[in-house]
Amino acid sequence: MNTADMLVYVHPELDVQRRVHLQNWVSGCIGVDCAEFNHHPHPHALIVKYDPDTVQGMQILNMVRKVDPAAAMVGL
Repeated sequence: MNTADMLVYVHPELDVQRRVHLQNWVSGCIGVDCAEFNHHPHPHALIVKYDPDTVQGMQILNMVRKVDPAAAMVGL
């Protein structure tokens, strides 16, 4: 399995409940190994580890944008 990491910034005011929902939803996506927010220094940064042979980064970003339309992907 190949692995890639991506960082997705969501709006800093996205509430905790929606961040937890987003984290769990993305983690449940086929091809995603894990997705978690960096709670302490950057609570608006979602780190996603995934298999690019199974799911594309833009697919993940589009999932996140259903919760936060202003979400932006940053390369690692």
